[in-house]
Amino acid sequence: MIRAATTIVALAALAALPPAAVTGEGEPELLGRAILPADAYQPGPPSGAFITPDNGVTPPFPSQPLPGFSAILDAGHGRFWGMPDNGFGSKGNSGDFLLRLYLVLPDFKTGRGGSGEVEVLRFIQLHDPDGRVPFDLYRPDRLLTGADFDIESVRRARDGSLWFGDEFGPFLLHTDADGRVLEAPIPLAGVQSPQNPFLGDPDAWTIRASRGFEGTAISVDRKRLYPVIEGSLRNDPDPRRRIVNEFSLRRGEYTGRTWQYRVDAEFPDAVIGEFTALDEHRFVLIERDDAQGIEARQKKVYLVDLRRIDAAGFLRKRLVLDLLQIRDPHAYLGHHHHPASVRAAEHRVQRARGVEGLRHLAGHLAAVEHHDVAAQLAPALAQPLERAGRQLGRPQIHRQLVRRAQRHPRAVDVVVVGVPVRHAIPGEPLESRRRR
Repeated sequence: MIRAATTIVALAALAALPPAAVTGEGEPELLGRAILPADAYQPGPPSGAFITPDNGVTPPFPSQPLPGFSAILDAGHGRFWGMPDNGFGSKGNSGDFLLRLYLVLPDFKTGRGGSGEVEVLRFIQLHDPDGRVPFDLYRPDRLLTGADFDIESVRRARDGSLWFGDEFGPFLLHTDADGRVLEAPIPLAGVQSPQNPFLGDPDAWTIRASRGFEGTAISVDRKRLYPVIEGSLRNDPDPRRRIVNEFSLRRGEYTGRTWQYRVDAEFPDAVIGEFTALDEHRFVLIERDDAQGIEARQKKVYLVDLRRIDAAGFLRKRLVLDLLQIRDPHAYLGHHHHPASVRAAEHRVQRARGVEGLRHLAGHLAAVEHHDVAAQLAPALAQPLERAGRQLGRPQIHRQLVRRAQRHPRAVDVVVVGVPVRHAIPGEPLESRRRR
């Protein structure tokens, strides 16, 4: 599988945007767009030697491509760190893809102007010069690649170090602010994917491939991580069960506390695309299927509270937003949607595959971002939501960002939408105090 065109988002830019346009019944609406070309290659060695030609493009690529980002971090001043995952979709074909974070600066094109372009400023390369990783790496210079880890989530600790959620282990991977590995990857007891390097018996895996730590939250006090198993365990009699784990950053180990979450009955194989904290107790997550285009059915954001457990022992959940129902009355995405997505001359975004990357930033700013894994280089439509807003839980205007990959191998959109808070996050206002 090959990544779609490069996609990134910049949520701090929302502060400069006008109040979100909200129409009948608080439906979210597209407000703007930014595009980063898929051929915006970055410095580094050639890549793509292990993938086949597609969509009129013949690899290898001249250097390092920017595939869709699986996670973002706020870098301040309208900038963001965007993190691709392992590159080309599998352990076997991504050995020449370098694991990095890219610092980007988008300039959204809206009704008030803006270039609609994205500038890539620099990158951080993950590397292990001290030999902390105890298994063989793909490159002898110990630069980390997509054959070593499939990083899907990233969080910044209080000391500035970075914690990555991986799917090959699944592992937690800890680096300093410059991407230097600080300790051996940390496994989750009893959970191993088929790609786990310590798997003795090839049939001893306990979780399917690509079902590891797609989402990892960090507590608002930055003392704990909450890695979520994206799919069900192999021998779990309930295929809808997903497990939220708690990890102490101070002790450097799992606390043993877990919570159970159950995906919707209509989509028992749905995955948890992301998990992020709103306050001390409340989190939002993305529950999605793996379908795309007009076949997509499940792309939803839910709210959970770790204090609220139902009679069956699962976290209670409340729907925040259906990501397949985004109005585009100004046709920011063009006029090429499927006829079924046009209602009363108002385009609706109803095509998506993988929605990933939920972020709660300073000033009560939340975000959702997405990347598309396609069998082609870039043409598959993708519809993620970037949600942002202030004073969650109060009847104020929320802004969201929705990004989609156009039917064009050279462009991906970042667009802004709006919806009232009262139709999104229910319950009491966010807590300002932090756990001590």
